Amino acid sequence: MTGRTHDLAAFTALNGLFLLAPLSQMSLATLAVAVGANFIGGLAPDLDKSTSTLWKKFRGGSLIGPLIAPILGGHRLISHSLIGFILTGFLSINFLNLLSTILLVDMKIVWFAFMIGLLSHLVTDSMTKEGIPLFFPFPFDFGIPPFRFLRITTGKILEKSFVYPGLMLLNGYWFYSYSARYLDFLRHYVK
Repeated sequence: MTGRTHDLAAFTALNGLFLLAPLSQMSLATLAVAVGANFIGGLAPDLDKSTSTLWKKFRGGSLIGPLIAPILGGHRLISHSLIGFILTGFLSINFLNLLSTILLVDMKIVWFAFMIGLLSHLVTDSMTKEGIPLFFPFPFDFGIPPFRFLRITTGKILEKSFVYPGLMLLNGYWFYSYSARYLDFLRHYVK
């Protein structure tokens, strides 16, 4: 999937979880940082590609990307696996704990939003023809559906004409249908 689809899929997953989970109080800063972390999580597995959307969004990313990408073994290897998911979760929670002395937000919520974005990336990439090496280092790719010919080609018409607009429509439907829940959250739970 393309970077913009990953961003939207990460937000859709966070939005869906918001509708299912019980509401909890948080600061406006926590909400903003959590949404940002969700977007970063949605793009993070592609740090193994030096031309990743995430590298382009950071100053010096075009210099750092080509140095980091080879360390991760190439595109869609460890960063797109269960091992990579667990390792990224461990590294990110420790990084956020270091930041918690500077950034006064609820890091558990931020970490959870990041991990939802990360998981959404793996799920959406598993729907592409390439699939993902979910059980890396074992040399087979996992895909949904299991038959490759039924999966989506990254950046082609199905993604651009159905997946991305479908996610937009789903978010729009949720915002419209559950507007009272969103407003209640903003009025009573965001401080």
